[in-house]
Amino acid sequence: MLSPSAAAPALELHDVACIRGSNLLFRGVTLRLLPGQMLRVRGANGCGKSSLLRVMCGLLPAAHGQVLWHGQPMRGREGEASDLLYLGHQHGLREELSARENLDFAASLGGERPSQAAITQALVQAGLRASAEVPLRRLSQGQRRRCALARLPLARRQRLWILDEPFNALDAEGTEWLMSEMHGHLRRDGLVVFTSHQSLPIDATADLELAL
Repeated sequence: MLSPSAAAPALELHDVACIRGSNLLFRGVTLRLLPGQMLRVRGANGCGKSSLLRVMCGLLPAAHGQVLWHGQPMRGREGEASDLLYLGHQHGLREELSARENLDFAASLGGERPSQAAITQALVQAGLRASAEVPLRRLSQGQRRRCALARLPLARRQRLWILDEPFNALDAEGTEWLMSEMHGHLRRDGLVVFTSHQSLPIDATADLELAL
């Protein structure tokens, strides 16, 4: 892993503000995130945590300021598709598809073509070995969350992971697995930005914390 002194900032926010409708959610957000660093965004419901993550992804325009990825303006998921994985707090899965089919479909939307063996391994890592062929509508909320998060083992080439409330609905075992995936990504010089309303052991290892 590169030391902070040896690495140039990968993700930068300069005086970023966000307005939804007539409401100013936040302003003056400035930060620099280096390869191998993790940022936790916290704040009360409605303060703009999810909106900030969408601004970071280029999915939502900033009302003021600029988001840079390796020194260039963030253009959105199309422009940075090879570098960005964004998982929103809604799992975005299809009820009629199985866990395997959902993971295959989600990966293809992200421009990936994983083998069936790789998909099987990702589902096993996510604790869904016995549920891989089960339609999503028959799975619990925790299993649905694991299915969405099974993208992570397939997203090694995406340097920036932006995860909105990824720990929601996870039990202790699922939480431990997710923390391991996030730390593994950091060891590969990836970056992780996440939100959570819970107090978690991973909070102590986050390099930066932003309170909105």
